Amino acid sequence: MSSSSWFAGRASAWLQPRQLLRASVAVALLTIVFKTLAWWLTGSVSLLSDALESFVNLGGAVFALAMVTIAARPADEDHPYGHHKAEYFSAGFEGILVMGASVAIVWAAALRLWHPQPLEQLSWGLLLSLISTGFNGALAWVMFRSAKVHRSMALEGDARHLLTDVWTSVGVVLGLLAAQWTGWLWLDAAVAMAVACNIFVQGAQLVWQSSQGLMDKALDADSIERIHAVLQQHAAAHEVQFDNLTTRQAGERSFVDLHMHVPEAWTVRQAAQLRSEIEAALLQAVPGLYARIELLPMGMETHSEAGDTRAVCASEI
Repeated sequence: MSSSSWFAGRASAWLQPRQLLRASVAVALLTIVFKTLAWWLTGSVSLLSDALESFVNLGGAVFALAMVTIAARPADEDHPYGHHKAEYFSAGFEGILVMGASVAIVWAAALRLWHPQPLEQLSWGLLLSLISTGFNGALAWVMFRSAKVHRSMALEGDARHLLTDVWTSVGVVLGLLAAQWTGWLWLDAAVAMAVACNIFVQGAQLVWQSSQGLMDKALDADSIERIHAVLQQHAAAHEVQFDNLTTRQAGERSFVDLHMHVPEAWTVRQAAQLRSEIEAALLQAVPGLYARIELLPMGMETHSEAGDTRAVCASEI
């Protein structure tokens, strides 16, 4: 094996969700040390808020790692469709942690707003904060790229949280520099409150995304369009029709269910062979897609479809 192939293989292994979440735990521990030291040196409540968010990062990364490990388990008798949805619990849990941290930050900032205190050793505090920000920013960038490849909600949630921490730290640094330049100590508390509002919104978005995944949200428009393109291509090439198409997303796995109506003269083998070809084409069009295609004679409806039709007619009457 060449050295370039060896390094490519090692890089690919480190870009796996579990490896990156382990790295996130290590980076969270490092930033907790740096940001807590920065707060202790300066006495800044906005740096304290930044340090508190790092504790949330740690809790979120640990929980995300646990959920990704569970999601990777194969299907079993109790979970025949797999454990992929476990990742959505991670995103929701991390969102709740973020929202809780924002409330704690507002409380600390309000107390400092009423009782301003002078800032000390600001240069060292800002340097430690910026170093931590660099670690978080680099890790978030790598995690975003890996989340797209592996379609990992847990990894995306942790990456979004880290990116929020980056913008939080940048805002804190700018606010402290403004407080030092103007002498307005209340800016320290004001920046902390602005940071809290920002991370509260980010946490609420994570909770919302998690809830959508748990409620079997349909695939994105681009994936559905690619599915329709494959079906239209085969419908034009063969005497078949497709209907009753539904999709859903469950972590890194995507699912599509549909009916394929074939001519009554076809043999079971002929219909099954075409179904196998279509399943392979759908998987190529949408990586990770699991297709379940029910075969029916042309013009025939299932009992559930007929029931839906009767229900619509009854409602119209």
